[in-house]
Amino acid sequence: MNNKGIDNLITSNHEFKVTDRSQIYMTGIKKINSFDDEEFLMETTMGIVLLKGNGLEMIKLDTHDGHVSIKGQINSVTYIDDKNGGKEESFLSKLFK
Repeated sequence: MNNKGIDNLITSNHEFKVTDRSQIYMTGIKKINSFDDEEFLMETTMGIVLLKGNGLEMIKLDTHDGHVSIKGQINSVTYIDDKNGGKEESFLSKLFK
């Protein structure tokens, strides 16, 4: 089996479970880009996820397996489509479209 096949096996698992809108458990987390008590921005195996709420607090993070548990009032979970490969467009590229 080549490395690409191994990567596909490792990165194929992503799920989340919300309990009583006050706790969320997610798998397939690659990186937490930013977080505060109102939002978490995370890279997952299925794309970028924005979690919004109030009083959000990370209660468990397993960086080895890519699991995270967050508590607080969950208001929304949004997957963000990355149309330009994660790179912000420069002013000049916007100007010359």
